[in-house]
Amino acid sequence: MPGSTINRPMPSAAARYADSLRLSVAPMMDWTDRHCRVFHRLLAPGARLYTEMVHANAVIHGDRERLIGFDAVEHPLALQLGGSDPALLAQAARIAADWGYDEINLNCGCPSDRVQAGRFGACLMREPELVGECVAAMVAAVDIPVTVKCRLGVDEDNDYDVFAAFVDRQVAAGAAMVVVHARNAWLKGLSPKENREVPPLRYDWAYRLKAERPALPVVINGGLASVEAVQAQAGKVDGVMLGRAAYHDPYLLHQLEAVQAGAPLRSRQALLRALRPYVEAQLARGLALKHITRHLLGLFHGQPGGRAFRQVLSEGAHRPGADWTLVEQALALTERDVDRSAA
Repeated sequence: MPGSTINRPMPSAAARYADSLRLSVAPMMDWTDRHCRVFHRLLAPGARLYTEMVHANAVIHGDRERLIGFDAVEHPLALQLGGSDPALLAQAARIAADWGYDEINLNCGCPSDRVQAGRFGACLMREPELVGECVAAMVAAVDIPVTVKCRLGVDEDNDYDVFAAFVDRQVAAGAAMVVVHARNAWLKGLSPKENREVPPLRYDWAYRLKAERPALPVVINGGLASVEAVQAQAGKVDGVMLGRAAYHDPYLLHQLEAVQAGAPLRSRQALLRALRPYVEAQLARGLALKHITRHLLGLFHGQPGGRAFRQVLSEGAHRPGADWTLVEQALALTERDVDRSAA
């Protein structure tokens, strides 16, 4: 079972999971790996974290420690699954529950060609009955919440009632919560990056869904990149899921945590130094520093010394033998530039 390398008191997993609905970090392919998630957990102790999407077949047949392994400090933690075979998804969900995950999330929002070819992701929004069968199979297989992340529709779909009916079908199958990426997904003509930016945001659909179904937990995702934008969602939905903004400007997570928890802000330097025990434990196991520092580059986004911080880590972390002293060198540049700007 996963073990923790960061020592601090931890509330029960159930309590942390329930409270984490307000703020979560989206599953992001190639980004939200276990090292990224441990870093995000330090920034936002109360947030809900999600893995990268993992296909059910990979969970069943692949290297599970590499694909779904995690550090215990990451709780509350959800595994996002891809797939459209109810039996395979149920089997993968059972494995994830045995590993200690707190939630299983089904991806019904990814628009990439590879995902479409495998008949999962956003194209499943046009097969609500099949998705319902998948959700029901997973719900029957595990005792942890099964949730769905979806778009508003696909391509030129522009009917709120169709979107609401899709959600209702999944809730009827046992889905405990829905995450709404408040854009359509275009399956042809747009890249995955363009699909996160070009289709217009329609938060009002998520607001209406919540207003009409007050007992259904609804989390909103898409285009939220500031404390003010997140605060504007209060009272309209149950929570906010941040994606690229949390990765490119991770201190935003800490700012939101401080606002929501009424806690004082910690400096970026102090937060990063709290990661040292984890980094050194991973290096002792043979991990190259670059696999962790790639997730740290945005910590000083827009701050004095931020560019120098990124440059030192980017150029040095790939070198053999790179260790924590490189991180301290990068931090020293930020502290020097802060002193200069205050002079």
